Amino acid sequence: MEQLAIKFVPWEVPALEDLKDSTAYRLRQKLNEGGRLSREEKNWITEQVNRNSYFKSSVPVMGYRFDFSDVLRTFIVNQYGHYQRYNATDKTGLITMLQGRVDKIIESV
Repeated sequence: MEQLAIKFVPWEVPALEDLKDSTAYRLRQKLNEGGRLSREEKNWITEQVNRNSYFKSSVPVMGYRFDFSDVLRTFIVNQYGHYQRYNATDKTGLITMLQGRVDKIIESV
């Protein structure tokens, strides 16, 4: 069973139970209980892990790190002549997040 979240800041933060209404908390709990993610939930996780500046496989919420590395895969994207590495739940979630034309997507092993 995955841990829900890990505190990553040295200062005082609210109790983890106070965050149970947050999307990250609900999705991590759903995955821990063996639930399946909907398309919107997969897209949300992909967007959040690629748009935050703290972690590449986790979502930060009020000093806690919600790790989603168990549902993420690594993709290399060629877009506008440049290659970029992304973590995403699947190709569909990645394409939904990206803006503009994508020349190639390769799943990294």
